[in-house]
Parts: sequence; C-alpha cells; structure tokens
Amino acid sequence: MLIRLGYDIHFQVATSVPMIAHLNVHSSRTLDLVEPDQLRIEPAVEIEQYQDSFGNLASRFLLPPGRTRLRSSFLIEDSGGPDPQDPQAEEVPVDRLPAETLRYLLASRYCEVDLLLDTVTELFGNSPRGWGRVQTICDWVNQHVTFGYEHARSSKSALEVYNERLGVCRDFQHLAVTFCRCLNVPARYATGILGDIGVPPRSPMDFSAWFGAFLDGRWWTFDARQNAPRIGRVLMAVGRDATDVAITTSFGSARLVQFDVVTDEDSDRELSMGRSA
Repeated sequence: MLIRLGYDIHFQVATSVPMIAHLNVHSSRTLDLVEPDQLRIEPAVEIEQYQDSFGNLASRFLLPPGRTRLRSSFLIEDSGGPDPQDPQAEEVPVDRLPAETLRYLLASRYCEVDLLLDTVTELFGNSPRGWGRVQTICDWVNQHVTFGYEHARSSKSALEVYNERLGVCRDFQHLAVTFCRCLNVPARYATGILGDIGVPPRSPMDFSAWFGAFLDGRWWTFDARQNAPRIGRVLMAVGRDATDVAITTSFGSARLVQFDVVTDEDSDRELSMGRSA
C-alpha cells in the first residue's frame, strides 16, 4: 500500500522567531519512503536538521517577520496491515530492562507517576501482567475519558485528565502512559499521522498521538483513544510525553494561521485536506 502524506502549516510573526519542528518520519520508517520526506519553508530559510536525544529527526530554523509556510508532500510504502499484536507478550522485570528504556518509567512533565501511583495500584494492581494489563489500561482510559476538541488544553496533565475525564488524543495517551509507568511497564509517547484507512472517514485530519509499551524485549503500539488496531499508522517521533515531540516549538510569539494535514491511501485520488485556522 502507498500512502500520500503531507501538511501545510502557516505561522504569522511580528519579529524573527526561532523554531524547532518534528515534521519528518521516524528513522524506523525512512526505508519505506518512496519520495523524499523534505520540509519546505516559504519564504526560504536555512534549515538545520539534527537527531535529538530520543532518536527523532528534528529541524531548527528562524521564522522571518511576516507569514511563513511549512509544507511537505510525499509517498510512503506501508504493509497495509493493522498494528501488530501479541497477547502473549510478557512484562520485563525492571532489573532486566535495557538501560535506554528506564527513562520511560519515570515521571515527566505531563505524566505524574508519583501522584497517581496509589490510584493505579488500586485500579490495576490485580490485573493480568503483560499485554493483558496494558490492554486493560487502554480499555479503562477509553471508557472513562470523553473525547472532544473543546476539551483541549496545552497544560493539561495526566492527573488532570484523570480528575476531569475529558480530553483529546494526547490526553488519552498521557493518562495511559502514566498508568503503565506506575506499574513498572516502560511507556513512551508517540506522535505521527494516522489517516482514516479502513475505517469510516472523519474530518478534519490532524497529527495523531498514541503510545508504545515495552514488552518481551520490544516496543508495541497501543492507542487508548482509538483502542483498536489501525492501518496506515506512520510514526514521526517518540519521547517521554508531548513536551519532547511537539510538532513545532517556538521561542517567541508565533501565531498559527493555517493548519492542514493530508493522508490518503491512493496517490491518484484527490487528497482531502484538513482543518484551517
């Protein structure tokens, strides 16, 4: 299966503003690219790309005064199959975890492991260990948190999601990630593009969030918002929480004036565009 991916994002700034962007596919998907995954900026500015501490490809550049456009469109090859699953996957004891996974057990900006530890132990302490426990967490979050764009708040943490029971996709994942960490299952936040392939179409399209749980020596994809295996998920970046993988981070005032995301499984069809602001 070939998937056409793209975005068209516009910012308005009064003075020059430095920016970091995570807009490229993750290194685990670069071999699947059929066309170059290239960030284009108009008007043209110098772009420095680097690998961040989580292994993500990041870009840094300076937005000039006025309106700046960030865009890309490319093809990627996908298996066309749903997210892999293994209900028999087991937890790895903490003392045997690879050192690089240990940071995904700790509290972070949006994931207050220390504040939810007692609650999680009470909710899931007796649940089956391994895959079943992570799936039970996804089921609980999916059933107890109500989705709605009107519930979005950039400062909302996992504890606030638990108390309010309202949120957007990132809030679902932050809560599930925190629950997993409380039970000594390494969990990392993930962002990327997930189109409506194999499911009824919804609008508008957007970047999406999910999470990875480390079981049986590898990372497995879980999604507390969708709570079902999906087709065509394209990973862009991973980190401790949304702080580490923000699509754009500006070091100054930058007003978002247009935001479109596209994903389509057939490159010959007219691509449906996403939300404009």
